[in-house]
Amino acid sequence: MRVSPLCLGAMTFGEDLGWGTSVEESQQIIDRYTELGGNFIDTANFYTRSHSEKIIGDHIGRHAARRDRLVIATKFSGNRYSGDPNGGGAGRKSLISACENSLRRLQTDYIDLYWLHMWDKNTPIEETMGALDDLVAAGKVRYIGVSDTPAWKIAEANLIARFRGWSTFIGLQIEYSLLERTVEQELVPMADEFGLGITPWSPLKSGVLSGKYTRRNAGQHNADRGAMVGGFLTEKTYTLIDELEVIAKAHETNVASVALAWLHAQKGVSSIIIGARRLSQLDDNVRAVDVNLSAEELARLDKLTKPSLGFPQSMLDMAAGMINGGTTVNGVFGPPSEYVMPEGGQPY
Repeated sequence: MRVSPLCLGAMTFGEDLGWGTSVEESQQIIDRYTELGGNFIDTANFYTRSHSEKIIGDHIGRHAARRDRLVIATKFSGNRYSGDPNGGGAGRKSLISACENSLRRLQTDYIDLYWLHMWDKNTPIEETMGALDDLVAAGKVRYIGVSDTPAWKIAEANLIARFRGWSTFIGLQIEYSLLERTVEQELVPMADEFGLGITPWSPLKSGVLSGKYTRRNAGQHNADRGAMVGGFLTEKTYTLIDELEVIAKAHETNVASVALAWLHAQKGVSSIIIGARRLSQLDDNVRAVDVNLSAEELARLDKLTKPSLGFPQSMLDMAAGMINGGTTVNGVFGPPSEYVMPEGGQPY
């Protein structure tokens, strides 16, 4: 399935929670996004108390010509019914009910990409995958994806599905940004191994990398957003923002576009979810598609935030030479001399 490099996130569509985007401006954002060539919209069954799905349905779903040219993704597992243990989760009863309700709100007879929003520990993964395959077979869902779930559980799910001839997850939705790279330890390599397209959320770390926060205005942040991002505004972050500003100036663009361009250059990233509460924010973020960072610029940003991946990756890198006969692997050289057989020698 082919999607735009930037995905329109609809989490803020609707003002039902006391914040967010009005219906009218949500529709304007959708129109602007599609006018620019975007074709991928992401929502969930409980975003803004389900109003997000309804806004998309009213503006797109009921218009067949518009709906068919777009890839509409939504999620299940979120519980919308207080006190009802079957109102959410990934069991067959709640999953199928959630799908039917999403189809009704979206005013469409199929969902292009149906995400497991987050792992439901109380439901066997076989039950979830079997129910999802039934929805695909019924034509109500085209493809399935998974979000916010451990790599080992996703691997188990896809292997079970392959052995049984069921539909497998084709996409992985995770938090990923220059300030959130711990996913590179297990989730990103797992996605590469299974061929899952990565769709990062919060690519600007809740706005920390939007360009709004700089060393020059430190301590002067608005209370509403400042309370959320304050913990991330450290010396390390300001050093990163300084570098983003330098690169943005060289490309005649903004800080957010450079941060998004770095993320899009990472292995396995298919489409980045950009949230836009205002039309102007969308226009700022879509500039990222025109930014092509050089290898040297990517390396400068990578160096500032590269995580320590820990065990077992650290051990595997150190031992690479022992496995590969002294050749260099991932920049790590061969084994210490005491482990190397002398020329012509024989192992015991």
